[in-house]
Amino acid sequence: MKVKPVVPREQANQDIDDAIAYYLEEASSSVALGFIDALERGYAHIARHPGTGTLRYGHELNLPGLRSWALSHYPYHVFYIERPDHIDVWRVLHGQRDIPAWIQDPDPFA
Repeated sequence: MKVKPVVPREQANQDIDDAIAYYLEEASSSVALGFIDALERGYAHIARHPGTGTLRYGHELNLPGLRSWALSHYPYHVFYIERPDHIDVWRVLHGQRDIPAWIQDPDPFA
């Protein structure tokens, strides 16, 4: 089994920073650290098993190959596309957002 590097886009990193800031402000540092742990576990999973993420949003948005993976114990989803040499993470979004409106990319095949 080949483990592919997980490469978040700038917008995904901003999503993560926003989630951490929210948890630090509204909850506690332990909740924020738990989110980081869950994200790291999610990244490790999709690095080893990229095909296990759901294609639901990819089908709904007509974005072939777009998958999502739900984080454990946190209401966030990692949206990604498997590339030949890496995992391209587009966004990390809260499940209650209007996800189709938030998944936008001017060059989805970059």
